[in-house]
Amino acid sequence: MNTASEILVIILSVFLAVFLLLGIILSIYLIKLTRDIRAVTKSAERTVNHIESAVSGVAKITSPLFVAEIIGRYIKKFTKKRKGE
Repeated sequence: MNTASEILVIILSVFLAVFLLLGIILSIYLIKLTRDIRAVTKSAERTVNHIESAVSGVAKITSPLFVAEIIGRYIKKFTKKRKGE
């Protein structure tokens, strides 16, 4: 081989090594990023589940109270009409 082709092979080998190192480093960062995203999604899922259970608990309490309040209003209206007659 002549010197020009040897220089070209060396340059290409260096670029190949650099891109190989960049690929390895980027893949490591990508793995770390996916782990962080997975942790964030699990945390968000737990938060949503806690909020959902709290809302369902409040709904169980407020529904009977709301129905009792409406019934109480109708009873008051009915008794006021009876007394007025």
